[in-house]
Amino acid sequence: MLYPFQFQPILKERVWGGRSLERLYGKPIPPGRPIGESWEISDRPGDQSVIVNGPLAGRDLRWLMENHSMELLGRAMPPQARFPLLVKILDATDRLSLQVHPPASAAAQLGGEPKSEIWYVVDASPDASLYAGLKRGVTREKFEEALRSGDVDGCFHKLQTKTGDALFLPSGRVHGIGAGNVIFE
Repeated sequence: MLYPFQFQPILKERVWGGRSLERLYGKPIPPGRPIGESWEISDRPGDQSVIVNGPLAGRDLRWLMENHSMELLGRAMPPQARFPLLVKILDATDRLSLQVHPPASAAAQLGGEPKSEIWYVVDASPDASLYAGLKRGVTREKFEEALRSGDVDGCFHKLQTKTGDALFLPSGRVHGIGAGNVIFE
């Protein structure tokens, strides 16, 4: 019963978003709304990817996982488990905030889950960059002082980006996306 699925993208308005998803991929962006994310594949509560083609059109990814998880993923996934990937396209017209997803040990204590990411840059302006990890020698005290002074950029590795770049971010690594990037995550 399974076949190559096409899903309806879930568009997310973000203050740092823009219109690149319309320009690059023909996504229907509502006028005057900054769209920062297109969730291409999602099995998250409240954000279920819906199939738009074939005999299962109208069914969502949650239904597929509940009824066809073995066919989708094999024996590695327990029945009723959530689909293990969240696939997004990010349009960073402006700089995003820095963030860190806790590693497995801390995530369990916090009631969450670890989240490693891989970014693939599909479009980048000439001055686009990414932030990944603290520079050597940045202590808690130095970081707190940088926060107080409003100058934290010097604490992080800043990587200039170009179309075709890829970066793996293990959970626990601080990271951020600079303005001018369109990224598959």
